[in-house]
Amino acid sequence: MASILDQYEDSQNMRQHSRVSAANIGITHSGFVNVRLEEEKPIFNKQRIDFTPPEKINHFSVCNNQLCMSLGKDTLLRIDLGKPDQPNQIELGRKDDSRVHKLFLDPTGSHLVISLTTSECVYLNRNTQKVRSLSRWRGHLIESIGWNKFIGSETNTGPILVGTSQGIIFEAEISASEGTIFNTNPDQYFKQVHTLEEDGKPAPVCCLEVERGMESKYLIVATTRKRLFQFVGKLAEGSEQQGFSSLFAQNQDLLPSFQEFPVNMGYSEITFYTSKLRSCPKSFAWMMGNGVLYGQLDFVRPDSLLSDVQVWEYTPDIDLNFVKPISIVLTQFHFLLLLPDRVRGICTLNGQVVHEDVFPEKFGALKKMIKDPVTGLVWIYTEKAVFRYHIQREARDVWQMYMNMNKFDLAKEYCKDRPECLDMVLAKEAEHCFQNKHYLESAKCYALTQNYFEEIALKFIEAKQEDALKEFLIKKLNNLKPSEKTQITLLATWLTELYLNRLGQLEAEDGKQHVFQETREEFRSFLKSPKHKDCFYNNRNTIYDLLASHGDVDNMVYFSVIMQDYERVISHYCQHDDYSAALEVLSKHCDDRLFYKFSPVLMQHIPKKVVDAWIKMGHRLDPKNLIPALVNYSQMGSMQQINETIRYMEFCVYQMDVKDEAIHNYLLSLYAKHKPDALLWYLEQAGTHASDIHYDLKYALRLCSEHGYLQACVLVYKIMELYEEAVDLALQVDVDLAKSCADLPEDDEELRKKLWLKIARHVVQEEKDVKKAMNCLSSCNLLKIEDILPFFPDFVTIDHFKEAICNSLEEYNKHIQELKQEMDEATESAKRIREDIQEMRNKYGVVDSQEKCATCDFPLLNRPFYLFLCGHMFHNDCLLQEVIPNLSGYKQNKLEELQKKLAATTQTTKSRHRPKEEDTVSLGKGQGSREQIKSDIDDIVASECVYCGELMIKSIDKPFIDPSNFDQEMSSWL
Repeated sequence: MASILDQYEDSQNMRQHSRVSAANIGITHSGFVNVRLEEEKPIFNKQRIDFTPPEKINHFSVCNNQLCMSLGKDTLLRIDLGKPDQPNQIELGRKDDSRVHKLFLDPTGSHLVISLTTSECVYLNRNTQKVRSLSRWRGHLIESIGWNKFIGSETNTGPILVGTSQGIIFEAEISASEGTIFNTNPDQYFKQVHTLEEDGKPAPVCCLEVERGMESKYLIVATTRKRLFQFVGKLAEGSEQQGFSSLFAQNQDLLPSFQEFPVNMGYSEITFYTSKLRSCPKSFAWMMGNGVLYGQLDFVRPDSLLSDVQVWEYTPDIDLNFVKPISIVLTQFHFLLLLPDRVRGICTLNGQVVHEDVFPEKFGALKKMIKDPVTGLVWIYTEKAVFRYHIQREARDVWQMYMNMNKFDLAKEYCKDRPECLDMVLAKEAEHCFQNKHYLESAKCYALTQNYFEEIALKFIEAKQEDALKEFLIKKLNNLKPSEKTQITLLATWLTELYLNRLGQLEAEDGKQHVFQETREEFRSFLKSPKHKDCFYNNRNTIYDLLASHGDVDNMVYFSVIMQDYERVISHYCQHDDYSAALEVLSKHCDDRLFYKFSPVLMQHIPKKVVDAWIKMGHRLDPKNLIPALVNYSQMGSMQQINETIRYMEFCVYQMDVKDEAIHNYLLSLYAKHKPDALLWYLEQAGTHASDIHYDLKYALRLCSEHGYLQACVLVYKIMELYEEAVDLALQVDVDLAKSCADLPEDDEELRKKLWLKIARHVVQEEKDVKKAMNCLSSCNLLKIEDILPFFPDFVTIDHFKEAICNSLEEYNKHIQELKQEMDEATESAKRIREDIQEMRNKYGVVDSQEKCATCDFPLLNRPFYLFLCGHMFHNDCLLQEVIPNLSGYKQNKLEELQKKLAATTQTTKSRHRPKEEDTVSLGKGQGSREQIKSDIDDIVASECVYCGELMIKSIDKPFIDPSNFDQEMSSWL
């Protein structure tokens, strides 16, 4: 256990290391605090498999979760990693001294090829227990197989490439089917396609890989001990089943592309990294004598597909005479190198050793390292044990390496889900751009970091980079949250000041008009940004002050429009006598409040345009609120303003149908003062009844009287129904006008007669025209000759009235005859009525003893009854029961009162058994009143038949069931 001092020293070293790394990055402050509560798991996590082999492990292969291993001399063990508790052990059955040389398992995990040291090969399928010999392969020691990843299946490998120890490359195909009678071997064919050489001699084919890129472009990589060969070409579409012979044929004329290194350690191994199964490989690593050659694969290149090639030279502790690397596996950012006693992980980005795992000696020397291309697990085995590596979050520290290499885009890509790391990358990129004087790019990056705002801003100010500072502030402003209102306000105000300073500088400089226009458009886009609208609106007075301090009137107007502060815009135009522009803003935004406020000023200078705008607004404006503008300038203005005022008032009255009294009174006053010809026409079309009039009649009368418009006054008198005044005034204008007024009171003959007498007196006394006076008699049937005679002077002879007197006498005679005829008709009618009454007294009806009541259907003669002329007969009580519900409330009360009186008289009569003389007299009186009561009851109850009379007709719309009793009746039927 380490001492306390050792632990303290280790912690100090860790802190110092973190400070140094931060200093190397160049970050002084950051808003992120990265606290790790527990230590992160290592990228390469080793796990020993709980498996003790019964014999020594000779060879090992794994693919697609299928694990195969050779044990001892003649045993093969297969394990499905999905079912690890069900191992399958197979005996090869070899009796000679042959041993397993290598195991080859295809990507599907279905086909296993076993190369034996006796230059023989056998085949085993995953679904069988029988090992089958590959007879065509006999005589060749197989060193490598290039599997077909694209068309291979569980039953057939498709065309594959086979490399031998003699440098020969064969093309072959294996089928898992049992074959036919003539061909029972699994190998379909086996033909040579190429030979590899080193220093003029055949060299063993250490590795074979077949890869396919875009557009059916194939790459075959073959390696010897110190050479790496490339065979690149395209196969015709649909020709994959025919094999790869054509690719080698394409390279016969030219030597294949290869790379050679001088050091030979007796073998080599190549590995590829593919992000997804059956996709193009991204990178490769080749372990050979000089070191590890690694780089990228670019299928777009026409010649060699290997790009960004680098050599990682072995470290001094790897001496090829004593310690040789055994295997290599490539991951996304690392390659693992297997040494006899350890595994070493090297980062491909910087060549640094980032992982080293030493294995205990008790397990023996490490023999091989294999990567499962499907699951990504790395397997290592010794003679006694099997180990497995899990690779977790391999890219978690890659960002830092890219950052140190100044590859910031890649660094950001690999830390985009870690904000604290992304902040460090952005800060480093910003500092890098700043040092290289790329200030705008630096500002954009700084704006995304959590560094102190003041420090960065001062940095750009000291460098006198105002554009970069502006860019930084804009980006910072866009990144703020809506809740950070104080920060938004400060940045928006500062940016406004920077824009205004810049615009002022550009405006003062010659030849920069284009830049000035661009900057102004940029500034205006900033002002109208929807994201900052609330900020500008809440602080608009500050922005107005800034704009005013710089004298930027155009932008102040523009900002006012954005803020919808049209009142300020219109006031500005009015102050500068640009009334047309002010009216244009008013008309564009149609704010009635602003119309009411600025119309008085605009009406004074551009009355026609203002009235046009009012008319265009129509009902959106209330004419009453425009009266101050109309009254003020129509009284003290020019004739044009008056005419425009009248035009708008006429529009309100005749087109908008405004009924407001103030509007009509004002139009009436304008007509009286300036357009008297239109006054009478207006009064005539306004209506002839007071209910139709929208102006004040008394005001109109006074106005017309003041200006001496007598005919108009007569018209107003007529509407006010002051007919005497109308006639008196009309006689001053025209007798015919007075006559039209005299006939207006149609329902008051006395008044009409009085008015006509006024007209007749005027004609006789003022005009002294007897003929006209006679015409008055003919025009009005109410006047007689005797009515107007007193008006004539004494010297007038009767000859002037002869015709009128004769007509009057004839009318009197005619009237007397009509009265006489009416009297004769009335006498005859009274005579006939007396005869009908006498006849009715003698009328009777016959009732049979079998007759029944029309209501209760019981014999009629059992009780008092009623007989009607229509033939219906009712018992007295039955008739009452039918009639009473249909009587009015008044008649029901009256009938009840009469019944009570009848009952009282009946009781009085029964109580007197021996009446005296006085009682006899009173009884007679009581008997008479009793008959009168019965008669009154009959008038109410039996005035007409209840079935044939008017009572039945009135009840035709009455429901059969009373609505108040409907629910009760309804429930009784359920």
